[in-house]
Amino acid sequence: MQASFAPPVETQAGHSLRWGIYWILIALAVGNMTGRILAVNSVDQNALEKYLKEKENPNWKKTRPFLSANDRSRWATVRSLVEHGTYSIDDVVSQPGWDTIDMVKHKDRDGVEHLYSSKPPLLATLMAAEYWVIHKLTGATLGTHPYEIGRLMLLTINVPAMIALFVLLGRAGERIGTTDWGRVYMMAGATLGTFLTTFAVTINNHLIAAACLAAAIVPAMRIWYDGDRRLRSFVAAGFFAAFTVAGELPALSFCVLLGLGLAWKAPRETLLGYVPGALVVAAAAVGTNYVAHNSLRPPYAHRSATNLDDNWYDYSFERDGKVRDSYWRDPKGVDKGEPSPAVYALHTLVGHHGIFSLTPMWLLSVAGVVMLARDPRWRPLAAMIMVLSLVCYLFYLFGVPPRDRNYGGTTSGLRWMFWFAPLWLIALLPAADRLTCCRKGQALAMMLLALSVMSASNPTWNPWTHPWLMNFMAYMGWISV
Repeated sequence: MQASFAPPVETQAGHSLRWGIYWILIALAVGNMTGRILAVNSVDQNALEKYLKEKENPNWKKTRPFLSANDRSRWATVRSLVEHGTYSIDDVVSQPGWDTIDMVKHKDRDGVEHLYSSKPPLLATLMAAEYWVIHKLTGATLGTHPYEIGRLMLLTINVPAMIALFVLLGRAGERIGTTDWGRVYMMAGATLGTFLTTFAVTINNHLIAAACLAAAIVPAMRIWYDGDRRLRSFVAAGFFAAFTVAGELPALSFCVLLGLGLAWKAPRETLLGYVPGALVVAAAAVGTNYVAHNSLRPPYAHRSATNLDDNWYDYSFERDGKVRDSYWRDPKGVDKGEPSPAVYALHTLVGHHGIFSLTPMWLLSVAGVVMLARDPRWRPLAAMIMVLSLVCYLFYLFGVPPRDRNYGGTTSGLRWMFWFAPLWLIALLPAADRLTCCRKGQALAMMLLALSVMSASNPTWNPWTHPWLMNFMAYMGWISV
């Protein structure tokens, strides 16, 4: 029998009640993220720091609000742009507490070699605009006031992006969901059960990409399902789809597929709105990369195994009077990469970094997307979610060299797939709706949600840590970390 997801007769009271619950969940998530941001610290060495300061040790500062080499790499670029007027980070990473392994080395336009962040520079450039205002108004720097400025910028970047994501998901849930319980369940998963809130305490591209994906899919759904032909809807869809790519390069498949779908529905508006909106972001991403690195290719693409001049990861540099090798000449632990695709598939699906073992509520997304595909109305949306999920996962499994099958480095989840959270949350709605009338089904769904929230909450201080499941396996002696 064909599934049907036609919503029941709606009342204003029911709609208002659900949104009241949504805002309660959003308030809980915002309070949780804000509290963690205000406590963000790289390591609990406050007592040691106090002791060293009392002894007038010049190196008494041991703590910092920048949690890993990954985010320090971006913060170093932000500092260097505002304080030194350059994308090279030599003068920043040489300072105590500002070291990072996520950097490359290449010649500038004058032929002089410098260190640079290995991260695409667009996000850091946008952050530098806010930092410039703060620096000019207060005279403070990220070097002298890392906690005050760092936490303020986290609050003004990550928290608004997450609020926007939650509101957009609420709108999508109102459109696709058919029951109060299913819609509220989806919002509970969005606000508490994904690793996006876990990463709100650190600057990262995954959170921004997920928010941009939601900002693209909502106007696209209005265009597809409601016949919306306003040019601004097409511009918004193209702009935010391209910004998703700027955050996650494999999201190019999302941007292209969405554009093709809209072109099939409204070719003229797509050409006049979607394409220019996307091109603005593409120009900004490519332009900042060219200004930063004198190359149209991002640093990731300069890792040739045969041409040493085009391998920006193979270098040495000087710090504290010592010549040091790039970390990437001899990476450690998970950064060595997994040579076996089969083992990588096992651990990224149901193992220590498993999509389904760490966030089991995504099992409902698998069932839900199949249910969506049975309804002709939602079949295009289901097809997009299935195709994108499969293509991107297979890319990370087979389309990268073994060294890049590294689970995202030392991190609490498979962060390469975090940007799919909005699509997967939308996909689980039909399954959650179907369980509304079954107490046992609801109990199962709540258990899956509770386990997902546990995984997202486990890295209390720092998301750049191994998942709890990996630590448990190591404790049991099943794997080595």
